[in-house]
Formats: sequence, C-alpha cells, structure tokens
Amino acid sequence: MNKALFAVAALLLVSVSISVAGDGHGEDHDRARQALEAGEVLPLRTIIERVERDYPGQIVEVELERDDGRWQYEFKLLQRGGSLLKLKVDARDGSVLGVKGRSDGGHAERSRRGRADD
Repeated sequence: MNKALFAVAALLLVSVSISVAGDGHGEDHDRARQALEAGEVLPLRTIIERVERDYPGQIVEVELERDDGRWQYEFKLLQRGGSLLKLKVDARDGSVLGVKGRSDGGHAERSRRGRADD
C-alpha cells in the first residue's frame, strides 16, 4: 500500500511541476515578484518552512492569490494515509487563515480565521 501511495504522490508532483513550468503565466510571476520586492509578501521559502513544521505531509501545489486585497498562499498537502489538506496562509505575516480537509490526527479541520474556501 505504501508503494502505491508513493507512486500517486510522485505522479502528482510531476503533474504539478509540468503545469507550473508550462502554464505561461508570466504575468502572475511578475506580480508575485513585485509584491515580494515591495514587502507585501514573505518569501515562499519562509512560508514553506512554517507550513512543513506545523503540517506534516508533502506539498503538492502552491498558489499565490490576491483575495479581497490580501495576498494569500494556498497550499495543498498530501498527508500520510492519502488525505489532502488545503491551507490558506496570509502571505504578509505567515499566519494560517484556514484549514480544510483532514489533519494527520484524522479529524476534520475548518477555518481558523477568515475562510478556507476553494
């Protein structure tokens, strides 16, 4: 079973890598870089370190979005057992705005502050 889960996770990572590399969203990249340079967002590496520390699992997708004037990182994590966890993180200060899905403990989590909508 673990081999099958690993294969699925590897496939997801490859598909995410391909979609990011070939998506043609140069404007999105430029907007994100400008937001970083203006101090509007923390570096992605900083946010990833916090997410990995607090939420075990394999990050399979990251998006930077602007929602209601606020920059947010959206993470999708594949957790042990195959559950998918979606996190919304304030890109300015790194605080978790919402959690959707199942935690490693097996209980459903919802928004902590704001919303964790799709």
